[in-house]
Amino acid sequence: MYDVIIIGAGVNGCAVARELSRKKLKIAVLEKCTDVCEGTSKANSGIAHAGFDAKPGTLMAKLNVIGSNRMEQLSKELDFPYKRNGSLVLCFDEKDLGKLEELKERGIKNGVKELQILNREQILSMEPNIGEKVVAALYAPTAAIICPFGLTIALAENAAVNGVEFFFRTKVEKANQKGNGYEILTDNGTFETKTVINAAGVYADEIHNMVCEKEDVFHITPRKGEYVLYDKKVGNFVSHTLFQLPTALGKGILVTPTVHGNLLTGPTAEDMEEKEQVDTSSEGLAKVLEKAALSVTEVPSRQVITSFAGLRAHGPKGDFIIGEVKGAPGFFDVAAMESPGLTCAPAVGEYVADMVNAYLKPEDKEDFVGTRKGIPSMALASKKERQRLIQENPAYANVICRCEMVTEGEILDAIRRPLGATTTDGVKRRTRAGMGRCQAGFCLPRTVEILARELQVDESEILKAGEGSRYLLPKGEAKNASSLQEGGCRS
Repeated sequence: MYDVIIIGAGVNGCAVARELSRKKLKIAVLEKCTDVCEGTSKANSGIAHAGFDAKPGTLMAKLNVIGSNRMEQLSKELDFPYKRNGSLVLCFDEKDLGKLEELKERGIKNGVKELQILNREQILSMEPNIGEKVVAALYAPTAAIICPFGLTIALAENAAVNGVEFFFRTKVEKANQKGNGYEILTDNGTFETKTVINAAGVYADEIHNMVCEKEDVFHITPRKGEYVLYDKKVGNFVSHTLFQLPTALGKGILVTPTVHGNLLTGPTAEDMEEKEQVDTSSEGLAKVLEKAALSVTEVPSRQVITSFAGLRAHGPKGDFIIGEVKGAPGFFDVAAMESPGLTCAPAVGEYVADMVNAYLKPEDKEDFVGTRKGIPSMALASKKERQRLIQENPAYANVICRCEMVTEGEILDAIRRPLGATTTDGVKRRTRAGMGRCQAGFCLPRTVEILARELQVDESEILKAGEGSRYLLPKGEAKNASSLQEGGCRS
């Protein structure tokens, strides 16, 4: 019997887990994937939004500003990358200056500080590569960029250190009220709990609809966004996050530096029916490049190193759905967490924890650990720090990923730490091994070898991410496949 079960190990599920771990509670997180941060939380813009876009009075508006204000301090406590670089919302027609003023007024009502309207000359002094049609912009100095998986993993690790149990490859199939709590049936066993937090991303509607009253059923629309990522050679092409005046489908195509030194453009906005449809398309990527060219001159398209897509959980109300489900006491939704859901995570964790604590009335934990140290980066370390790390463990001298200068020591740390990596994507998100220009062309075999050695399994068992993503066949299967191939060639 658990006090709390959280369904979903994305950024908001992990934020709630971390906040609740401050109390004397038995908590479990159930995640259908092989790791934390394998859904929407891994594939987004990595922006800590200032908070001017959301409609005043909504949960989005309230939690965005609180989350944005909390993020820098949280980055220091949990040691994940954060950089306050400011954002610009670009206006391309003087007829739309009124819309820019409206956006500023909305931001002021939401509590965003230091908002300014800039003219073209002021923008050029900040961003020399600004597009030719830009006439004005809304400047928000409090906006920032973060590492989305860095944040999620940091929250999860800190929650785990404080006693939260994580169950991966555990898909929730049914939820029933049982006594004063709930019975959660999964493909990995049955769990009982007093309360449930539904933070299942694009699947949050399915979880909600298992327990809600008929008239309260809702639907989440997966909204796909495609992105283009550029080499670090052009990471300083812009220094601020450049938005375009928003439309009904979102904030448009942005151009931004990343916290790791790349350049990023995107996303598109396309409503999908399938909740796992994260493929990219030539049409979508062409649209990203075309629209980005409005914001900046001469988009460096020859420096593209990869593209990816993510799904936003678009809800029916245009706002987050957070609160106790009607007719299901102790069952709390954290649903429809589309943009600015990443920014809101610190505030969402506190907001939901307050509701659960009011319901369960737990005692404070005297030995709560509020800080966490991330994996050392040899690429960013000083000469003195590198020497210290190598003296402590010579594996830090063995470079595995040349593009990002990630060493064996860092990969070992990623595997051995709380909620350690078990897949190559897990290593990549924790260390950046494989995220550089060659996109793991050089380092992948060594990463697979290290994972297999540390996990004490055959290399054929190492996955990229989930089921069906093996790189290698077991020796017997490989021999049979080779024989079949040779037979086919002879025939």
